[in-house]
Amino acid sequence: MQINIISLFPEYFSGPFSCGTLRIAQEKGAIKINIINPRDFTKDRTVDDYQFGGGAGMVLKTEPLLKAINSVKKEDSVIINFSPAGVLLNQNIVKDLVKKNNLVLVCGRYKGIDERLGKLCPAKEISIGDYVLSGGESAAIILIEAISRLLPGVLGHIDSAEDDSLQNGLLSSPVYTRPANLKNSAVPAVLISGDHKAIAHWRRKESIKRTLRDRPELLLDVIFTKQDLEILTEVLNDKNS
Repeated sequence: MQINIISLFPEYFSGPFSCGTLRIAQEKGAIKINIINPRDFTKDRTVDDYQFGGGAGMVLKTEPLLKAINSVKKEDSVIINFSPAGVLLNQNIVKDLVKKNNLVLVCGRYKGIDERLGKLCPAKEISIGDYVLSGGESAAIILIEAISRLLPGVLGHIDSAEDDSLQNGLLSSPVYTRPANLKNSAVPAVLISGDHKAIAHWRRKESIKRTLRDRPELLLDVIFTKQDLEILTEVLNDKNS
């Protein structure tokens, strides 16, 4: 997958892209990162200007951004602009973007981007949450890491991704490691029983229980199997007993 990042601060990415999952994804050829600085498409490196109508804060100009985008845009490119007006990023969006070959991520800065960019170059708007950041660079890193984890060969074991919270709409079940007993707190006996069917049932039940307790709104979008509904009934009965 080719990922093009339009950013005024290419150096912002040097740390995150040099370690962990993002480093591995690049080394294995799962993603190719190309960072384009809109300043390179100007005569004097000026990319912002005062906003019409007055008001504090500079606005990114359309021309350099449009030239930067067009320098890497292809017929199958998906252009993404990080914006508080966008749809809230979730795992379903990530799973859809994994299927794409070419992404162009536009990282805004300052007061925002001239509104006309969206008309001249329509983009999918994505938000990572209702809070204020200085620019879209951190959002781009979050999206790229979420995508990279799902690309073949990036993670050591496919179930490392499949069992993650939100991957299948639910929070993941609790996880434990050695020692089996720590300060009188023991690992659930089923996990060291060797009974794989019982373990699978326990994990699914705990996943549903945790989601019901901490993020009940997620259950509205989950497609439950008959077995899941039986487990949900167990969870509700345990809760009411």
